[in-house]
Parts: sequence; C-alpha cells; structure tokens
Amino acid sequence: MPIRTKSKLASTHTHRKAAVSHKPAKSSRVSTKPAKANSHGHEKPAPVPVAAPVPAPAPTPAPVASNGYNKALKFLATLTDHERLRIVRYTSENFDLDRMRRLLKHLGNPHEAFKSIHVAGTKGKGSTCAMLASMLRACGYKVGLYTSPHLLDMRERIVVNGEQISEADLARLTRTVSGFVPRMRPNPTFFDVITAIAFKYFAEQKIDIAVVETGLGGRLDSTNVIKPEVCAITSISKDHMAQLGYTLAKIAEEKAGIIKPGIPVVTVLQDPAVEQVIKHAADKAGTTLDITGKTIEFSYRFESSRMLGPHNRICLTTPTSRFEHLAVPLVGEHQAINCGLALSVLDKLKARGFNITDTKAMEGLAKTTIPGRMEIIAVTPRIVVDGAHNAASIDAMMRAIGQHIPYDSMVVIFGCCADKDIPGMLDRITSGADKVIFTKIDSIRTADPDDLAARYVELYGKMAQVAPNLKTAMEIAMRAVTKEDLICITGSFYLVGEAKQLFGKPNINQQEAMMMPVKSYSR
Repeated sequence: MPIRTKSKLASTHTHRKAAVSHKPAKSSRVSTKPAKANSHGHEKPAPVPVAAPVPAPAPTPAPVASNGYNKALKFLATLTDHERLRIVRYTSENFDLDRMRRLLKHLGNPHEAFKSIHVAGTKGKGSTCAMLASMLRACGYKVGLYTSPHLLDMRERIVVNGEQISEADLARLTRTVSGFVPRMRPNPTFFDVITAIAFKYFAEQKIDIAVVETGLGGRLDSTNVIKPEVCAITSISKDHMAQLGYTLAKIAEEKAGIIKPGIPVVTVLQDPAVEQVIKHAADKAGTTLDITGKTIEFSYRFESSRMLGPHNRICLTTPTSRFEHLAVPLVGEHQAINCGLALSVLDKLKARGFNITDTKAMEGLAKTTIPGRMEIIAVTPRIVVDGAHNAASIDAMMRAIGQHIPYDSMVVIFGCCADKDIPGMLDRITSGADKVIFTKIDSIRTADPDDLAARYVELYGKMAQVAPNLKTAMEIAMRAVTKEDLICITGSFYLVGEAKQLFGKPNINQQEAMMMPVKSYSR
C-alpha cells in the first residue's frame, strides 16, 4: 500500500506543529517553547480502517534457549515482581533489607567482595551508569554493571566488561538460589533474587568495581546493602508517587536513603527542596556533598558541526580533573547533565586511590551506547524509541528530538503505566506531537488507551487515535506518514522493548540516521 502523501497527513492533524525546532540549530540557543495550537472539536476520531494494513516488520525469531535457562526464567517468574504488580505497597515488609541480607548470607556475602558505585535518582540513572562503566573499563578496570529494567532479555541487567551474563551462568546461579529461597520467610522478591544473582556473579568474575543502579527509590531498595566508594544521585522529579510520595521532598528522602557515613555524595542541580533534603542526609551521615554546576565547576553548550552533527559539549573542572569542550556521546541536553555527574563520580574515585587517566576516560566515554534511549530503530521513515516514563523525561526527549533530528511532522505512539503522572506526560507530549496514537503496554499496570485519549482530548482539544496494541498502532502510523516524517514510540520501557522486538536488530548508524536531512528522503 503506498504511503500517504504529505497533504493527506496534514488532513489528519488537529493542530499546528509545535515550535520545538525540527532542524538542528548551529548555536546553543534552541527554542523549546511550543507554538499556539489550533483548537478543534473534542470528538474521538473514527479509527483508520485496517483492511489493507502496511505490513509491519516481522518479529525477530527468539533465540533457542537451553532447558536450564528456561527453567531459571520460569522460577524467577514465580517470585513476587513489584515491577509488574498493579498495586505495590511501599512498606518495610515488601521491601525488606534484612531479608536481602539473609539471602546474600546464603550466597557467602558476595557484595562484600568488590568495590562499587551506587546510583539513585528519577531520570538519567541508566545513562549515567553506562557512561561510568564505559570510562572505567577504558581505564583498565574490570567492571560489573547492574541496571534495570531490561528491554528484551533478562541478561541485559547483569553485564561484565560489556558482556551479558551467559544463559548457562544465569541458569546455574538461579538453580543455586532456588534451593533455599522458597524456604525463606518472608520469601525474597524477584528483584531481591536477581540482585543477589548479579552480586554473586560479579564476585565470581572477580570484578574490580561494580556500577549499581537502584531499582525503586533507594532507602529500601534491594541494592542498598552495598558499601560503595561513591554515591551519585541523578535528577529527581515526580515518579512512582504512590510508593515514594507525592512531593519532590518526599521522593528525595527515599532517593537520599543510599547515602552512608563517610561515603562522598555527588548530585546535579536540583529543585531547592530536593537539594535541601540531600544536603540534610549528607550532613546527618557526616559526609561530603558536591553538586555539578555549583560546588563543581561545570557548564555545557549545544552546537552543530559537520563531523558530529548536533551535539552537546561540556566543561568540568576540579582540583584533580580538567575536561574541556568534551563531546557528550548520548543525545540530548539531559545527557550533558548526566555526563557531568558521571565525570564528577570519576573524580571522586581518583581521590579514593583509583588510577584514572583523563585521556583514557574520554576514550571510553566516546564509546558509550545505551539501548532504548533516543534510539533510531528504522530509517524509512525514521522511527525513534525512548523509554521516557515521566513528565520530566518526556520533556527532555522532546527537546532532544527538536535539537537532533530533522523531520517534517511527528507521530507519537504512547503507552504508559496507570500509576504515572499522566497529566504531566500528556502536557509534554502535546508540545511536540502532530498526531498521537495511544496504545496499551505489555503489563498489568497499563493505562487504558481509551482513557488516555479521552483525557488528551479534554485537556487540549486535540484529536487522538487509539490502538489495542503496538502492532496496530504502527500500522495506523505507517499509513499516516511520509518518508520525511518521524514516528516516536515512548511512555514506557515495556513499550520500547516491544518495539525493539518488533523491528529486530537493524544495523543502523545512529549518528548518520539522526543527521540525515529531510530532503534526502525526497522521492
């Protein structure tokens, strides 16, 4: 079926294009203020007929897993998984560090066998961890990386020097814990067990240092049994409010729960209420707090060059480190802030005796990649996926798209969990989307797409469409775009994982795909 012409796409829109820049700027002054939108009727549009859909990409065949690995996955699936429950009570009974310590004791306390960095925060944790791991590895260290959630494969969570844990090792370690976990009272959760497996694997691999990302919050998180070399707290905004609290100060209290006596703390510029909470926690623990951009000299700027295209550069100076005009490897202004935090952590490690060479660190930084964050998974038309799952992350994503990806019109496919700040996310979506298709995510926690569409129409007077799943949403989107347009899939890592599975693993040069001008798609 031929792709719609541009005039046909325009007829499906119910508002004008937002003024987020669609063309890379050549200076640091990038406008992010949305233009005024046309106001139209609130009626829900009739769904696009799907009698002759554009063929969706065939799902990538799943790799054949060993019997032992399948058994391991089945066992892990029997455990309480707070990531997939509709309602999670944030109590010391459900999130029990004593239970976690007993579990680790059964395994010989592997978390005491290696040094670590502990990273908490609302957004930017995964990116900060990836940059840290890449820089430390380039400096000659054997590095373990523990992050969550995964997109496609459970093994993504546990990585040593860039290599995921093997199916055989995950099966073996799961078999070990399955011998005593069912007898423990209360039973360890899925996150308890997968964290313990990661720590045991890191100990077996004799890593030099682990970069550990918290799962939920920090104070009661399963990872909060380590004694790290440095604690890092990324940008804090509203997320998981039913568990962590409905104010930034309350959320910050939970995140600051990773702070420990004598362990240096670094963070980024935060809301004043958040900064006050973190400072109070550091003072109470009798440790130091440094803030990039405040107590640590830090700046960044956006620019465009022929070689790198649109990108951010940062400068960071401390008594022992000097990074000048360093290109940020990941896309978006928010990644410049995350990069500054990662470099600040590295500087703290220097002071604690780690042999870190700035030149080697920069080489490692340049090699950093992270899936599911501003990742292009198709080029005709371009399809970008991003796991933004709260209002601040959606805002950062829209800014990054406006700065880095030239396009004509943008169709957003959006699905999220019902417990998120939905009004906040919808507000950020409307700043850049020309058309929105709401869909479900593969989780019991999914928000109802019909409800999302109704709220969107009520709040902004713009029409939206609804699809029962991502495949149908993609069929609708593909009929509504030309090669010059952009499809953005966002709102949840679950949705991003589905998209990556749907499109497989295309060999796409991310920088070239983002820099490709709109005119190159002309027929």
